Amino acid sequence: MTNTQEPGRSFRSFIGLKRDQASDYILYAISIIGFIAIWWIGSIILNKPYLPAPPLVLDAFIKSFNKDPATGLPMMQQVFASLGRFVVGFLLALLVAVPLGLAMGYSRIADGLGKPIAEMLRPIPPIAWVPLFFIALGLYWGPVAVIFLGAFFPILSNVIFGVKSVETTLMDAAKTLGANRRTIFTKVVFPYTIPYLMTGVTVGLGIAWMCIVAAEMIGARGGGIGAIININGSIGLYEYMFAGMLMIAILGIATTGASKLIEKRVSIWMGMR
Repeated sequence: MTNTQEPGRSFRSFIGLKRDQASDYILYAISIIGFIAIWWIGSIILNKPYLPAPPLVLDAFIKSFNKDPATGLPMMQQVFASLGRFVVGFLLALLVAVPLGLAMGYSRIADGLGKPIAEMLRPIPPIAWVPLFFIALGLYWGPVAVIFLGAFFPILSNVIFGVKSVETTLMDAAKTLGANRRTIFTKVVFPYTIPYLMTGVTVGLGIAWMCIVAAEMIGARGGGIGAIININGSIGLYEYMFAGMLMIAILGIATTGASKLIEKRVSIWMGMR
């Protein structure tokens, strides 16, 4: 009897999963359409130049790929300038925060030495460091350092939390099987921490995008998307200002989506899903 019902249950589960996914996509579409509708209605009611209608922004967005009128440069050149800083700053944050978080989560001495400094610096917004970084590091490494700080603390905090969340039963089982401290760290603690690390990466990506735009609006060598937003806004080309904001949204969604996809693949590879 069980064998005759199993295919039916599997089929219903398959259909249910597809139905859930389809309903999610429908809700996403309704959300985006609703947002654009509210924006459009708001632009008509207010009738102010600083809030252009969506078609004007879309037209400016397309034209900016040829040349942005304020900077005289095409959009993609500014995108590559921002992406260059973003990648360098984020990779540096990853290289420093992961080993430091593993050490602070696993070692009481490392936690005691690092925690006071981390707790003291973490509440300070990365943007507050901009004047110091720009003076000390210049117009390229200054924005990179701001991105580094924006991504560093979310990754660090999640890695520490992941290490401290390792179930004691897993540790005890490893010890019972004769594993030493190093083996427990490499075979139990580190794999267990990876999903937490990926969550920190996703959060850090979002904050890093906010940081790079703010830093580029203040000043950065070679321009960037923040420069498009700032300069066009200051001379009244608001549709191009919104076009820059739209590009940031697209890049943010793309990088966050890629991070979640990697997180999912890693979880499947590790047998967690």
